[in-house]
Amino acid sequence: MPIRTAQEALTQRPLTFLRSAWPWRSLAYLVSGALFGCLLLGVLAGLVLGGVLLSVVFVGAVLLVAALLAGVPVARFERWRLRLIDSEPAHDPHRKPSDPGVRAWVRTRLREQATWRELGFSVICAGALWWLDAGAVGAAGYTVVLFLSAPFGRDPGAWAYLGPVIGIGLIPVIAFPLTAWAGARAALTRAVLAPRDAELGERLVEVSQSRARLVDAFELERRRIERDLHDGAQQRLVALTMTLGLARLDVPPGSPLAAQLDEAHHQAKQALAELRELIRGVHPQVLTGRGLGAAVADLAGRSPIPVDLDVQVPRLPSQAEFTAYFVICEAMANAVKHSGATRLRIHGRVLAETVLIEVRDDGSGGADPTLGSGLAGLVDRVAVVDGRLLLSSPPGGPTTIRAEIPCSG
Repeated sequence: MPIRTAQEALTQRPLTFLRSAWPWRSLAYLVSGALFGCLLLGVLAGLVLGGVLLSVVFVGAVLLVAALLAGVPVARFERWRLRLIDSEPAHDPHRKPSDPGVRAWVRTRLREQATWRELGFSVICAGALWWLDAGAVGAAGYTVVLFLSAPFGRDPGAWAYLGPVIGIGLIPVIAFPLTAWAGARAALTRAVLAPRDAELGERLVEVSQSRARLVDAFELERRRIERDLHDGAQQRLVALTMTLGLARLDVPPGSPLAAQLDEAHHQAKQALAELRELIRGVHPQVLTGRGLGAAVADLAGRSPIPVDLDVQVPRLPSQAEFTAYFVICEAMANAVKHSGATRLRIHGRVLAETVLIEVRDDGSGGADPTLGSGLAGLVDRVAVVDGRLLLSSPPGGPTTIRAEIPCSG
């Protein structure tokens, strides 16, 4: 696994760490932080002092506003400089102003919480952090120079000539505390200016939204396929069935051609029945027209095993409604194909803006989502709408599938 931060680099073997670029990157980070902090202290002091002294004129107000907004470029530079210690890109929390122009930019920045957080960090950086950076680098450098220059004192003793050896030996040792402080300094900077939790939250929201868009696109495609099958292939099969039926009337009964037409007519009716079943599976019209209760009743009427229905659900948002219908369809299919059930019970209610669906069968149980029985697809389908699927299927049965699907909005 690649090393991403200076703190992770410290967990390597000592020789591996010393041979890497992390000690030098840490030194560059601390030196640049000390220099930048010193410069920042002068700039902030000049802006505030100039703003106070010139507060009677417009220039003073401009300087004070500039002091308030100084944290924005400082934070941008700090996020850029963070790459010396942390290879993961730092997230910029600012949004683009809706209107172009300096006034819109200033107004937008002053209203953002991140601006004030960055201003506070800039004050801390100018008042304390750069002193700590300079102190860490200065103390390390002074210690090494002190030992290296020991033989050049006025009255060097015999032990003074060991100073250069000790000084050279201290260089790799000092690399560890310097890198540790640089890592801690970078962690503080990221926590204030580019928190990973906020970035992760935005990524999760983006993923959830893209997932919802994919589901909506998939649902639209299902409806298009259903409409094309209903208006195209089904109508042609109906016309073919009628044509074959009329052709039978013009053929003498008992002739070989009559038998062939009878068989063709029978096969056309079977194909038409299968196509209608396929259309119902793609997107049942009764679900769109009359809601979940009627659609489940129609589904139960075509079930090969008896079904006890107790579904009292009003009209729901389309996504929640179809998800609930999909759960019931898949649960019934699993019960018929795999459990050997002789009876099903379907229960449905809406409670606190959540539709609760429960499908229970008296089959052999032992259902496992990892065995490819369709339950894994159910879990994913319910998760898309931020719902939850619960499964109880002990060996010997019964099997109960419970779905909790949000239906607000």
